[in-house]
Amino acid sequence: MTLSLSKYNNLTQRIITALVGLVILIGCVFWSEWTYFAIFFMICMFTQWEFYKLIGLDGMVPLKFWGTFSGSLIFSLTFFVEKNMLQPSYYLVIFPLAFSIFFIKLYKKDEKKPFTNIAFTFLGIIYVALPFALINFLAFLNGSYSYEILLGILLLHWASDTGAYFAGVSFGKTKLFERVSPKKSWEGSIGGALLALLIAYLVSLYFHDLDLWQWLSLAVIAIVAGTYGDLVESLLKRSIQIKDSGSTIPGHGGFLDRFDGLLLSLPFMVACLKIFYVTP
Repeated sequence: MTLSLSKYNNLTQRIITALVGLVILIGCVFWSEWTYFAIFFMICMFTQWEFYKLIGLDGMVPLKFWGTFSGSLIFSLTFFVEKNMLQPSYYLVIFPLAFSIFFIKLYKKDEKKPFTNIAFTFLGIIYVALPFALINFLAFLNGSYSYEILLGILLLHWASDTGAYFAGVSFGKTKLFERVSPKKSWEGSIGGALLALLIAYLVSLYFHDLDLWQWLSLAVIAIVAGTYGDLVESLLKRSIQIKDSGSTIPGHGGFLDRFDGLLLSLPFMVACLKIFYVTP
């Protein structure tokens, strides 16, 4: 797909890829909890693997396979526990699995900084796998699978990103955080915020698992935490002097580029809804 789109400019690639991605992601989330599980399991796995590859570019040697395996298992456990197919006690499996990283590194020879590599292995789990695992709490928030909450959250992030992109291109002058991301502007952020709030209102008219104030609250989280998520990933890329986290998604870079905002906003969204959730 990357080769077939290479003849188009970046914006055209971005639009085509976004449309294809939208169809696949929305279709999987809407179809059933199992297709939702499959698509997000793959996204979680590919994003975490991509993170470890980036860290490797900076000279670190994280346990890519074991870290990605651990993250994928954490995602799977949260899904099956929230779906009531496993008891919550199975969460305890996570601890021996994670702490076995120390044992594995003990047998790795000729590493100058083993504990630094251990730390980056854990960072991949915390930064990527845990936020994706938390989305399962939203998928089963009301006791059964709800595609509405999942689709709503995705739409809010896409609206914020899309509004920020086009408003930034058209009106962007005032730098938002020039040290980390020179292209981001306050005008773009405002455009993204306005579109996300509009989408939150429209979503509330058709998706009734949450009230309007809850959708608006999620929109605010997507705007603020999502923007910080993008900036944090930009900080990571600048620290290792690369432009994109990968080239897997034409026009968008890699998986980490595409889902960076979601990674930082999901913990806040889950906390918000788990604490303040009221059945409409």
